Amino acid sequence: MLKIKKQIKLSDIAKKLNVSTVTISKALRNHSDIPEEHAIQIKEVADKLGYIPNFAARNLSAKKTNTIGVIIPVIANHFFATMIELIYEYAFENNYDIILAVSQEDTKKEKKHLETMLSMQVDGIIISVVEHSENEKVFAKIKDIGIPIVFFDRTIDDEKYCSVTLKNKEGALIAVEKAIEQGYENIGHIGGWQDSNIGKDRHLGFKQAMKNHNLTINKSSITFSGFGKKDGYNSFMNMYNEDCLPDLLFATTFPIALGIIEAAKDVGVKIPYELDIICFGDSDINEYLNPSLSCITHNTNNYAKKVVKLVFELINSNGKGKVKHLQVETELVMRNTCMKI
Repeated sequence: MLKIKKQIKLSDIAKKLNVSTVTISKALRNHSDIPEEHAIQIKEVADKLGYIPNFAARNLSAKKTNTIGVIIPVIANHFFATMIELIYEYAFENNYDIILAVSQEDTKKEKKHLETMLSMQVDGIIISVVEHSENEKVFAKIKDIGIPIVFFDRTIDDEKYCSVTLKNKEGALIAVEKAIEQGYENIGHIGGWQDSNIGKDRHLGFKQAMKNHNLTINKSSITFSGFGKKDGYNSFMNMYNEDCLPDLLFATTFPIALGIIEAAKDVGVKIPYELDIICFGDSDINEYLNPSLSCITHNTNNYAKKVVKLVFELINSNGKGKVKHLQVETELVMRNTCMKI
């Protein structure tokens, strides 16, 4: 039978050194009441005994847990995976840990994760919502309790919550206008759900570019669905089967673009010669694609810093922080698609 080792307490260290538990506690916290040489001795004994600090209890007394809950809709995604790495890095630099949850595009799982974060008494929450999120009541409860919450990338349609987003409409406008500049007129759009801010705003950018150049939008070359690879695949196949493929497709996300490429390959449509693509979003695998995709990208470092800085502002404001809606600049990167002469 496995024998569980006894957890060493402050009282065990105090007994070993014949001092009070208060003295031990102060020494381990580098309190000025304890001379440095005594503190070093106490820490050495604590280390030898195998003492592990109870940070949860310590933070509870300070009414802080030094944790931030981070909830994302998917993790098998370059953007979200990179953001998690950077959010963790910047949180750690500020003596915070993150508790990560993945909702898998399921509003019920998202609700469960939010409730779990509340029960764990996190100091703040960072979230990108699922497709068709239905958790407005939970978000309202979080706000009423006074726990800071910051939405990023995908937000809910409510101005009273802080958010950090990309300049979605402007980025889409730049992408489509570049396609038009390259000589394309018959341009389609595989977009995301219109009840999502990124789906709605990127479609608005697409429409604005077409309007700016007096180009007709062919409704049969416009589809709305999710933001993943399978959504791009299915949308392409629907257009292909109905014989309404445009000359160029603007994909709302990089995963959608990957789905288009896969579907085109399956039916023998050659990209970019028979169908061209430009997309919103990038990935570290893009340079290995043939052809690599011209796309709208952004500084992810800057994005993550803005998100973490904002949640810390709210945490440190004790409920008096102002609601802010920050945006991150985008830029066009030209590669080997959308190069028509």
